[in-house]
Amino acid sequence: MSSMTVILASVLLAGAAHAAPWQSHGGSSSDGHYSSNGHYSSKAVSSSHGPHSSNAAYSSNSGYRFNSTHNSTSTQSSNSPLYNQVVSTQYGDVQGYPAFNATPSQNLTNWADITVWKGIPFAASTAGSNRWRAPQPVSAWTGTLDARNYGAICPSSSGSREYTVSEDCLNLNIWSAATSTDSKLPVVMWSYPAYSTAADNLFDGAGMADAGVVYVNYNYRTGALGWLAHPELSEERLEAVGYNSSGNYGMLDQFAALKWIHENIEAFGGDPDQITVMGQSAGSAATLHILNSPLTKGLIVGAIIESGVRDPHDPLSSSLAENYRNLTFALEQGVEYLADKNSTSIAAARELDYTTFASDAQFSFGSTATSYTFTATLDYYAMPDTYYNTLIKGAANDVPVITGNTRDESGATYGLNITVDTYLSDLNSTYDGVWVDRFLELYPAANSSQASASENQQFTDRSKVGTWLWANMWRDSAESPIWTYIWDHAPPGQNQGAYHESEINYVLNNLYATDKDWTAEDYEIAETMNAYWVNFIKYQNPNGKSFSRSESWASSRGNTWRTSNGNSTDLAFWAKSDDTQFTMRLGDGFQPTRIAEPARVSLIRSWFNTLPVF
Repeated sequence: MSSMTVILASVLLAGAAHAAPWQSHGGSSSDGHYSSNGHYSSKAVSSSHGPHSSNAAYSSNSGYRFNSTHNSTSTQSSNSPLYNQVVSTQYGDVQGYPAFNATPSQNLTNWADITVWKGIPFAASTAGSNRWRAPQPVSAWTGTLDARNYGAICPSSSGSREYTVSEDCLNLNIWSAATSTDSKLPVVMWSYPAYSTAADNLFDGAGMADAGVVYVNYNYRTGALGWLAHPELSEERLEAVGYNSSGNYGMLDQFAALKWIHENIEAFGGDPDQITVMGQSAGSAATLHILNSPLTKGLIVGAIIESGVRDPHDPLSSSLAENYRNLTFALEQGVEYLADKNSTSIAAARELDYTTFASDAQFSFGSTATSYTFTATLDYYAMPDTYYNTLIKGAANDVPVITGNTRDESGATYGLNITVDTYLSDLNSTYDGVWVDRFLELYPAANSSQASASENQQFTDRSKVGTWLWANMWRDSAESPIWTYIWDHAPPGQNQGAYHESEINYVLNNLYATDKDWTAEDYEIAETMNAYWVNFIKYQNPNGKSFSRSESWASSRGNTWRTSNGNSTDLAFWAKSDDTQFTMRLGDGFQPTRIAEPARVSLIRSWFNTLPVF
């Protein structure tokens, strides 16, 4: 199999390497211990999950715990961390805990004020009659929900045996350094990539909370339980909301989490009118769908799409994280899939144990009884139109956007070593006709070394050019600005370069949460990356409050303008995307860089324009 043909599997499988969860407690326990990073952990187990995993992972207890009484006070006192009081949501009271019990290894200014609430249900169980239905409202509870432990994860989310798996999995986690429920801090909602969960330590939110942002992550359905379409389900939706389509239950979970946040986040010190959505890979697709969908109109003020969007002419749009299928395909597959499970109806399928429909593989590719594609469906309900048409007509949420890619993803492989013959075979499998010769001319292969470099450069350029072209289309229909980037820093202790997901620790400023041999440079890069992201969340501009959205590469290039965020971190000016062929380099340097050589930009653009849109 050529390197070109394994792109889809390699990108989606990159999410499979997540570490198991660790547990943050605010009190003592007979089977617990304090870890070196300052978190209290209930149970340590070994882990070897990939480039960003910790050497120690921790399991969480299952189910929701309620206390009829609690020794904390519900008085909304000022200048006191929220773990010192019971927080009241629309559905019941919740008790949080300190995120840290000792000074963390990373320099966090407000660590002692950070409260974490884990496992708060934002919707009812998806089992039984709620399987393959839009998320239903959670029932109000009596007593106080003890938000000490992560909740159960959704089936097919992760192959790790350290998690509790249940269809009662629609729960979320909140980190906040607010010292009053009246703090009105900006909010960010994080959507995780494929093969993961909200309990993954890679997505710990204390680093964001330390910077004055209320950070929320959540679980959503995936695999067959999250994306199945079927004619009977379409009949149910038609009766419920007037749309003759089905599928996208995982997407509706994502929307429901956002709506819960909007309705309840003020109790955690957040501002419901200042919510930014953010995600990576499959989470970037979630963010894109929230940006586009009329079902979430008016709920957000910004979107950060990491390793997500590209020109809708790019064939990789049909196979990477943002891929979708048309309704006809999804309905036919759904009928075949249930037949394969010996189920004659949706009612009968709802009576079966969820494990019938769960798979650690989560994704497989094809359209036969043994190979299914469970992904987003163009249902014209949750997903309003094709990506191309949505860009032409305008997204439902016209808000500022940050989007970009990492250097070594989407076909580019760090340390690649292929022969000239392999490279030529890859070219012929990707392009046809005159395009093979045109790409070979600008991405030559005189020897193995040059062939390997050209293959990687071709895919990295394709990502940068594709994102820039998407940004151009966004600007044509939106009034809000967009900023693009390329991340090129390789975290320590691995050989995959600036791999898919490698920016996450840095933007979340949570290096303390994963065991790597972090260097002073890594901590400095994390502080800078987090400052850009926090500025955007607070001001809808990565440069901070003092800069106009109108400043572009043309006005900034060659200058040494700098700005400061609330933590006095110096930041190189990041201009919004425009017609000039520049993006922002982030990681090993912080400065504008060309998306590619002009001739290569023209070549890729010309090739895209010959292809059907997605």
